[in-house]
Amino acid sequence: MSDSIGFLISDVSRLLRKRFDERARLLGLTRPQWRTLSILKRHEGINQGRLAELLEIEPITVCRMIDRLEEAGKVERRRDPEDRRAWRIYLTDKARPLLDQIKALADEMTEEMMDGLTVDQREAMTNALETIRSNLGMPQAKDEAAHG
Repeated sequence: MSDSIGFLISDVSRLLRKRFDERARLLGLTRPQWRTLSILKRHEGINQGRLAELLEIEPITVCRMIDRLEEAGKVERRRDPEDRRAWRIYLTDKARPLLDQIKALADEMTEEMMDGLTVDQREAMTNALETIRSNLGMPQAKDEAAHG
């Protein structure tokens, strides 16, 4: 009996996270920490509220995470010049080599994960997953309107 596509995607995602977490721990990072640093790399200067949204966690949890990363010297808080009550989060020079290591780790894992697939198969799988993601990201109103 073959597994459903949803189950396969979920299982692959779980195994990928597990393997990545094992390797990231060797760098001294937890999953929430490397996710936070990775998002900060793409959105440096973001405020804590928006960071919480992107991480899909509560703002108080982000605050604690930033506290730990700040104590470790990996991020710094700066006052928002437009709102003195808000803080903007920036990576430090100490975090940047870690991000390079995370990127190398991700590249290595991608190659291991794709072992045995041809270039055409890799491209087709990537295109199919992008289509699935796009379909799932569409508002349901479109679907509801189509069915009256």
